Amino acid sequence: MATLRIPAEDKLLLEADSIALFLKDYGIFFEQWPVAGRIGEGASATGILEAYEPEIAELKERGGYITADVIDVTADTPNLQAMLDRFNKEHTHAEDEVRFIVEGRGLFHIHPPNGPVFAIEVAAGDLINVPAGTKHWFDLCSDRRIRAIRLFREQAGWTPEYTESGVASGYEPLCFGPSYTPERASIPSISLA
Repeated sequence: MATLRIPAEDKLLLEADSIALFLKDYGIFFEQWPVAGRIGEGASATGILEAYEPEIAELKERGGYITADVIDVTADTPNLQAMLDRFNKEHTHAEDEVRFIVEGRGLFHIHPPNGPVFAIEVAAGDLINVPAGTKHWFDLCSDRRIRAIRLFREQAGWTPEYTESGVASGYEPLCFGPSYTPERASIPSISLA
């Protein structure tokens, strides 16, 4: 279940509808797809793509995506930190960054042109689309685990285009996590519904 935090405003969004409504103002779509019972433990990338074929086909139609794959990252992934260092600095892409989280958690920081930086922790069942040209960065949560379906408009995918702003260094690469609660954080939870 996703969690969205706006540090500069000391606000926290915990409800999927409120998160989707907030992100919509920035051109980001957010949905939740069912995960329970869809795939077995240790399912192959092919098995995952087959299990979500109807949703992937609908997304391809809606967004003009031509290819989908599965990324599977664990704490044991070779050269993990070097891979993460490519994405934990502020950057943009020439096409959308679409992720459906199958397992694990990750943290997107979004730096909109008109508004404060906000962070969204995505977890199993969350679908997010960060539009082309959106300034953002990404990091894994402390468990260093994520398995996600990715969709692309180009067969070769995209590469990060760094802003060199250094803004990401002002934000901790942490996730709110399963033990995170608004009471522990002293940040009020708000509802936009």
